[in-house]
Amino acid sequence: MARFKAKQPSSGAAEKKKPRMSNAERSAYFSRRDAAKVLRSVLQGDAHRRAVASIKSLVYSPSIKNKKATFALVCQTLKHLPIIKDVLEGANILNSRWKRQVELVYIITYDILFGQEISFVGEAEKFLLQRKASLQSALARLLVRKKMKRIEDLLDHYQTPDVSKPRYVRVNTLKLDVDSALIELRKQYMVEKDDLVPDLLKLPPKCDLHDHPLVMNGSVFMQGKASSMVAAALDPEPGWEVLDACAAPGNKTVHLAALMRGKGKVIACELNKERIKRLADTVRLSGAYIEVFHSDFLSLDPKDPPYSKVRAILLDPSCSGSGTVAERLDHLLPSHAAGLSANVDETERLTKLASFQKKALTHALCFPQAERIVYSTCSIHQIENEDVVKSILPLAASHGFRLATPFPQWHRRGLPVLEGFKIPLRYCFVVEHLLRTDPVEDKEGFFIALFIKEEGSVIHPSLSPDSSHLSRVERTKRKNLSKKEARIIMPTLFGGMFKMFLYSKPCFRVDLK
Repeated sequence: MARFKAKQPSSGAAEKKKPRMSNAERSAYFSRRDAAKVLRSVLQGDAHRRAVASIKSLVYSPSIKNKKATFALVCQTLKHLPIIKDVLEGANILNSRWKRQVELVYIITYDILFGQEISFVGEAEKFLLQRKASLQSALARLLVRKKMKRIEDLLDHYQTPDVSKPRYVRVNTLKLDVDSALIELRKQYMVEKDDLVPDLLKLPPKCDLHDHPLVMNGSVFMQGKASSMVAAALDPEPGWEVLDACAAPGNKTVHLAALMRGKGKVIACELNKERIKRLADTVRLSGAYIEVFHSDFLSLDPKDPPYSKVRAILLDPSCSGSGTVAERLDHLLPSHAAGLSANVDETERLTKLASFQKKALTHALCFPQAERIVYSTCSIHQIENEDVVKSILPLAASHGFRLATPFPQWHRRGLPVLEGFKIPLRYCFVVEHLLRTDPVEDKEGFFIALFIKEEGSVIHPSLSPDSSHLSRVERTKRKNLSKKEARIIMPTLFGGMFKMFLYSKPCFRVDLK
């Protein structure tokens, strides 16, 4: 029996059926899809009122190839999003398939109506381009309905204007000294040293540095001034063991390693599975040796060998992020445009965040060798800042900690929340010890509190876990001291301040070599 071999189409025929994309078409195609993924993440987080990575953090992740184009697409689509939604609703062209890919539809619609309209390769692009007339008609009707003549008027109607700010970069002194970084950056930009943080450089607003060689090789990190102040406030000494309790994305972690000149030990703890990948990337880029643990900080046993010798702790826990909405570009999100940032759900969310922050700071105070602890947030809310510190201060005093003053020359300090607060004078809650930066005047809203353990201090006598070895006279003295000086400490402790929310999940080490 004869056998026949099916004739295969020639490679030329296949190419005619599916022509290869040009470099410009390929770049546009993948940039739109990368932008759609970023847009989906930020919109879902905004809709559920939960914190996600900032737009910049998502765009600058290693998986995004064309960062500049992707960033521009995301920002411009968000800026025009209320208009795009109204236009799509008015045109009524989306079927169930494209509704499932609505973020990609938003990106392409922006490009068709307001962008450059080039390289429309892809099914979604062709679908929307065929309906361009319907989209334009819907846009014209929207202008009439809003009684406006220009797109710019619609944008002013829907959106809050952007906030320009200086660009800061922190020099990674593990790889490059500050003066060398200055010389290199001054070849392209006007650069000056910051007057507060020694390894920080200030550049003009809107400098695009994401693909600069010094950024790409980890010699400098794009990091805001307020963020750079956090590790500098902790000021760990070379040779110490230091713990970054909630470490991702890792900029503050690697700053700690640089401040210690690569001597000693830095431990980074992060619970979120996705964020730990970003942390690992940051550590590799910095060239620092850092032990990264995938674990919940609250589950760490302070007496375990990996942590029992920790002498400084940086605690920058999850917060509302309300102080960095401009940096994060949150002013472009639907909830901010609609004025929903202070609703009932937000109040409930802040209460939950503050509860976690108190637990985390309580836990940090339990590390036996800790001498310095920095508590910081990028929040403007008192409930996450002064109120957390105020509630923890009696416990801190019982462990021998007092508030110190980070950056005494800084002009903006904490909010006055002293009323009704009684504690021994030397542990007094002085707002001058607390540091704030303002989201408007300083372009970022951060809060920093520094706790230091007094030399030779021990746990407050009234709170000693075991005084059976003391004489009856000594125990009576301690009891009287407790009544006289610690009127607020004991109710606070019996109210549950010592309850540790510890989880059984063991941490494991991420090998970053």
